[in-house]
Amino acid sequence: MENLINIALNSVFVGNILLAYFLGMCSFLAVSKNMQTAAGLGVAVIFVLAITTPVNWLIYSFLLAPGALAWVGLPDLNLSYLKLVLFIATIAAIVQAVEMVIDRYSPALYTALGVFLPLITVNCAILGASLFMVERNYTFSETIVYGIGSGSGWALAIISMAAIQKKLRYADVPEGLQGFAINMITTGLMAIGFMLFAGISL
Repeated sequence: MENLINIALNSVFVGNILLAYFLGMCSFLAVSKNMQTAAGLGVAVIFVLAITTPVNWLIYSFLLAPGALAWVGLPDLNLSYLKLVLFIATIAAIVQAVEMVIDRYSPALYTALGVFLPLITVNCAILGASLFMVERNYTFSETIVYGIGSGSGWALAIISMAAIQKKLRYADVPEGLQGFAINMITTGLMAIGFMLFAGISL
């Protein structure tokens, strides 16, 4: 249990997939201008990561990993080189399902997210979580916690950025730093702030 709590806290704060590894920056910078849209995309990312990471764990563990096909009499077959293709296909299918659900039950959010909702498919944070899960040899339960934690960390980062950008509209930002420059500086400062949690141990 303590290990799962450590994974959850690490994936949200210290190992935040956005602020520590800078994965998913494109949609983060584009959508964080509006609080409602940022929150909606954040929830969508949590949902997608909570599903895709465990599903990709099952695909890797029972189909792709070395020796995974021993249950069908092929213990020497190694299909791990296919993980990138199959992970992306799984993510694309699940994002398509999420898109249809949002379109059905929240047309306003669907319209606000616009092109960025299908872009979750190519959001490197989603694929990165699945690849980290393989690299770190997580168990199924650890993968579920990591997926939800990574999504929550990404959502926390984009919602925080949207709140900061709302305040920055009334700030006296030097002309040379307005727009993209101040956003990158803010992101860097947020990353430093999140890294302060590195000293916490259970």
